Amino acid sequence: MLYLGIDSGTQSTKTVVLDLETGTILAQASRTYDVIQGLPPGHMEQHPQDWFAALCETVEDCLAQIGERRREVRGIGVSGQQHGLVVLDEQDQIIRPAKLWCDTSTTAQCARIENAFGGAASLIAKVGNAILPGYTLPKLLWLKENEPNHFRRIRTVLLPHDYLNFRLTGIRRMEYGDASGTGLLNIHTREWDRDLGDFVDAALRSWLPPLGSSLAVHGTLLPDLAQRWGLASDLIVSAGGGDNMLGAIGTGNVGDGIVTASFGTSGTLYACAESPIIDPTGEVAAFCDSTDRWLPLACTMNVTVVTERVRSWFGWTLEEFEKQAASVEPGSDGITFLPYLHGERMPNLPSGVGVIHGLAATASSPAHLARAAMEGATLGLAYGLRRFMELGLAPTEIRLTGGGSKSRLWRQIAADVFGVPVVTLATAEGAGLGAAIQAAHADGRGSYQNLTRRLVKVNDSTGCNPDPERVELYRERLDHQIALTRLLGREGWL
Repeated sequence: MLYLGIDSGTQSTKTVVLDLETGTILAQASRTYDVIQGLPPGHMEQHPQDWFAALCETVEDCLAQIGERRREVRGIGVSGQQHGLVVLDEQDQIIRPAKLWCDTSTTAQCARIENAFGGAASLIAKVGNAILPGYTLPKLLWLKENEPNHFRRIRTVLLPHDYLNFRLTGIRRMEYGDASGTGLLNIHTREWDRDLGDFVDAALRSWLPPLGSSLAVHGTLLPDLAQRWGLASDLIVSAGGGDNMLGAIGTGNVGDGIVTASFGTSGTLYACAESPIIDPTGEVAAFCDSTDRWLPLACTMNVTVVTERVRSWFGWTLEEFEKQAASVEPGSDGITFLPYLHGERMPNLPSGVGVIHGLAATASSPAHLARAAMEGATLGLAYGLRRFMELGLAPTEIRLTGGGSKSRLWRQIAADVFGVPVVTLATAEGAGLGAAIQAAHADGRGSYQNLTRRLVKVNDSTGCNPDPERVELYRERLDHQIALTRLLGREGWL
């Protein structure tokens, strides 16, 4: 039995074919695309049609690779970037490009929502989360206030993976995991909050699709697509989910002790919980996962984007960048790199800027900047891990994904900064694999625990254990980075 896993991200869409019996990836394909260029600062948008075109191309490429075995495909799962706003009119046509998770143009709308409900603490008490610029709800308010002609045409509101599921099945539906990233879902009850919806518009709840379990089958593949791709007419499409939720499944993060950390352009840190983990400060997002449990998550917007920027300054290859960074002692001789080049989500600094602090005559070389960039980005995620621990989560292993995890030096820095053993995966494409596993689960092929135990493998050769002396050093560096951020923030310099 074969299952397709589709991961529709901000930069590309990737599809994999999972052979459930052998646990191998038989085929994979990817297509890249870009955000819309020329928009004002803070605005990040894409055409949803590009996602579906890339989905079709990668599915067809994978099916061509497996040939006649396409008849063995039993299900499809779809992972999508979280928070994006897709709005359809009464003819189910896209009204405007999707505003993305990394769009920070909604700061004013977040403030209005927060003020209307008594502040961030009141919102957290009410639904479990504060309202952040990346979330979907303030995007709708922004649309109402800035593009009223578009807003009046709305009849359906979908998230990116919901839109792809709709194009695959013709069915509108949301599952708990991705829905929890809209800002509109009550994390405790898994129901839409009436008051928040009405604050944006009384009609909003009528535009939202039915909400239900992440364990349920979303629907079956549309007949024209089944015929076009040579697939079975009763092929199922599982509920799907946000990229972090499906990434959790794809990294085997479905029980206590395991934390997943993504070192991509941005960074995420998430765990599995049996009950809601509510952060009174709002810094750790209280999301549902895509297994009908919960997914406390910390997100930073600046990881490899920082190291890549420094690398570009000096024209280094990746190998040379790592060599230079490795030549500097841990702690970068006191240099602190606040990595907020694209603003920041944790801490909440949507208009934040980067800062390099602590340069000295003996600590100002390109190599120092390389090491400080790696450390600054990692310490940003460590701030989230510290909050996890303060909220009662106790990680025993951190599974690293993303481009940054390929660096041996960065893995060791991560182990020392986090104070927990780290390892990467032998199975690639965490969210795509998670989507394929979800499809197999929806098809009745076993529990998530059994499926992930068999199908998700770590690469022991990449493991790194923390060094106690460096753990203490980086604990002090984290304290320094937090204090510097708060000081500059108070003065309005970030």
